[in-house]
Amino acid sequence: MNAPLPTAAPTRPFLDWPVVTDPAHWSADIALIGIQHSEPYAGDPRPNDQARAPDALRLASSNISFGPKQWDFELGGPRGACLPERCLDLGNVAWVTGEYADYASQISDRLRHLWRQAAQIVVVGGDHGVTIPALDALDAVGESVYIVHIDAHLDWREEVGGVTRGYSSPLRWASRKSWVKGMTQIGMRSTGSAREGEVNAAREYGSKVFTAEAVRSHGLAPVLATIPTNLPLYVTIDADGMDPTEMPGVMAPAPGGLRYEQVAPFLRALAERQRIVGIDLVEIAPQFDFANGLTCVTGGRLLLNAIAASWGTNGACRATKEARESGPARLSACRTTTV
Repeated sequence: MNAPLPTAAPTRPFLDWPVVTDPAHWSADIALIGIQHSEPYAGDPRPNDQARAPDALRLASSNISFGPKQWDFELGGPRGACLPERCLDLGNVAWVTGEYADYASQISDRLRHLWRQAAQIVVVGGDHGVTIPALDALDAVGESVYIVHIDAHLDWREEVGGVTRGYSSPLRWASRKSWVKGMTQIGMRSTGSAREGEVNAAREYGSKVFTAEAVRSHGLAPVLATIPTNLPLYVTIDADGMDPTEMPGVMAPAPGGLRYEQVAPFLRALAERQRIVGIDLVEIAPQFDFANGLTCVTGGRLLLNAIAASWGTNGACRATKEARESGPARLSACRTTTV
């Protein structure tokens, strides 16, 4: 194996959290890390524009949340009263030299270290292939995990041009992991790389697939009903799953996507009902974003809704930590609103 990959300090930390780039000092309740690269496809630029997204999202922090003391109407209190004390920004991990397999393996090892501490991990990509090393590391959670996937595309390709860990393959990859016990996929529409064989494979596996049109017609209650309540969750959000009027900065925009007013309360409901052990946000392409950074602001707000609900008064992560410590945890709290 090559020498350990360096973790680079971001241009600005997410929500001005403390930055800790040395893995020896990673100890957190919530840890955010930028993973900039996946296994590239032939002909795609390397690095691609999505590799710039982790820092673009961080630079939008002041519009994601004006400050820890300002009242947040979605969270039901100030952001500073909703999150645990130990929130860290771990910087970015870039693939610069060596084999991609080594890069991915080292990322998985770092994420395992965090999950063994019972941290909640927030991954900012990068394209959707960056989810794959996170899926590999989920074995460190120590129990089966259920996947919730928000996307316009199915992402069930076995390979594309011989590449098996690219952005078209993360949900197929998840289906092969013994610690993944199912998935719900939300927001499908238009066309992508999936063919009839991939659609059939997802159905045969038992994936619960909801089109964006079905969500518009019937709401998210039928989606919630498919997600088992006794399993922790890993949530993966592709920015193009959202409607491009709200998240325009993507490589493959598709009209008719999910709306913020649907997804934010959905994430809060999940976070209060069961542990979200990890969440990623991928496929933001900053070159296509509006000048005011709307895509990054919307994506950051989705992340903040999920993690704040996880650690608020009714949050499942908060309750789990309190139970683990066998007494009242020293956490501030806020009330979150749910669907």
